[in-house]
Amino acid sequence: MKRLMRTMMMAGLAAGLLGGVAPAMAQDRGPRNFDPEEFRQRMMERVREELEITDDNEWRAIEPLVNKVFEARRELMGGRGFFGRPRRAGADGGPGRGPAFGQPSPEQEALNRAIESKASASELKAALAKYREARKAREEALRKAQEDLRKVLTVRQEAIAVANGWLD
Repeated sequence: MKRLMRTMMMAGLAAGLLGGVAPAMAQDRGPRNFDPEEFRQRMMERVREELEITDDNEWRAIEPLVNKVFEARRELMGGRGFFGRPRRAGADGGPGRGPAFGQPSPEQEALNRAIESKASASELKAALAKYREARKAREEALRKAQEDLRKVLTVRQEAIAVANGWLD
């Protein structure tokens, strides 16, 4: 259970780190002086440590692939809040609940607008179809990024990556 909680926490942190929150916070580091680049570096150092990579050349080959997996996962989760609920517009038409995993996709925004405006069934179906098509494309991008990473890992590293939730 601890491993599952740790994996979920790491996935959430990675998604948040690589999400749309980082660029916004890079301009205004806020009260805690948060530096997203420093956080990303620490995260990558932790991944390197977890994967037991000591050779710099090996890490240079693997790090971009890890980044692609994290980025693809962030894109897949874009605009979704905690517990997988989509981010919905606020009563004032503003963004509503803040995004937990980056900005919503245009398809998610269109679906949210259709829901909020109480669109007709045919309009909702069209928005749903576009959202599902875009989500499938993002799922495929994640699957490809994971497969590319899997190809360069040892069996032990792959097992570690799976246990940490970086690979399926």
